[in-house]
Amino acid sequence: MSVGTTNQAAPGAPRRALTLLLKAVVSAGLLYVLLGRTDLSRLWSYARHASALWLTVALLLYLLMILLSVWRWRILLDAQHVGVPSGRLLNSYLVATFFNNFLPSNIGGDVIRIRDTARQAGSKTLATTVVLMDRGLGLLGLLTIAAAGSSVASRIGGRPPVLASMLWLALAAGLSVSAAAVLLPGGVARLLSPLRLVHQEWVGERIGRLTGALTKFKNAPGALAACLLGAIVVQGVLVAFYLAVVHSMSIPVSAWHLAVLVPVSFVVQMLPVSLNGFGVREATFTFYFSRIGLPIESALVVSFMGAGLIILFSLSGAVAYLMRGPHRAETVALDEPVGSAGE
Repeated sequence: MSVGTTNQAAPGAPRRALTLLLKAVVSAGLLYVLLGRTDLSRLWSYARHASALWLTVALLLYLLMILLSVWRWRILLDAQHVGVPSGRLLNSYLVATFFNNFLPSNIGGDVIRIRDTARQAGSKTLATTVVLMDRGLGLLGLLTIAAAGSSVASRIGGRPPVLASMLWLALAAGLSVSAAAVLLPGGVARLLSPLRLVHQEWVGERIGRLTGALTKFKNAPGALAACLLGAIVVQGVLVAFYLAVVHSMSIPVSAWHLAVLVPVSFVVQMLPVSLNGFGVREATFTFYFSRIGLPIESALVVSFMGAGLIILFSLSGAVAYLMRGPHRAETVALDEPVGSAGE
């Protein structure tokens, strides 16, 4: 049986390698073009004169963002009556951050979080639903900060490339879809019912778990509201992180412009076209900075410095992973019941 599985998986390996190569080409190509238009001595001057104090403040703000994110995750798990110690959630989030920054995909971190809570949740389906809800509320928080930032930034100078009306409309659409999914779990089940044709029993069981989780969220509106508010605060702290970075190099960028740029850059990085957003992120910063009259060197140094600090912080996830001891590689079978909790 294992031989058959290996033979089925083997044809996908060249495709994954080709995809990885294409992403590397996109990242390298964009960076080559951008750096070719850059005065490298000016770029280095920005970095060389960066304030160590402000960069330390940025790292502390990133830590605060992680702690708030863990708190949000804990609220959602509590709403599902899934008890996981806060220390374990923090360990898992740090490890997920490490995987997100050192694997050629931002999905790896979510897999870690799902795996680490599946046993307490009772199934991978429930653990996945919680993480997806966390992601969805995070996106709504991101849109809220971006829309508010664009509304103010358009009045203080510069030309934000994303209209505030478009962001508010996207936020309204996101809130509507999210509310419908939570308030009408039966409708979600009917929407997914055609998937039963694939495998009646297997798919039906997982749809049942999904709708059960949505029903629990429906019965815990306070938890969802707190998590959404937390998501907005998290995005605000992330903007403050980049504000500390620009202050460290005395680059004149308003917090309101960063409130647009930072969320938009993170959305762009989610597109599966580059290696962990490299190149695409720098192009986004360059385009936005050019709209507010700042040179390409300032855009690139802020992007590189921010990414470098995040990568530096994420190394703590490697330490957290090693602290798990000899059983750190233990996994739980996907979508199989792993206990009675949460069922």
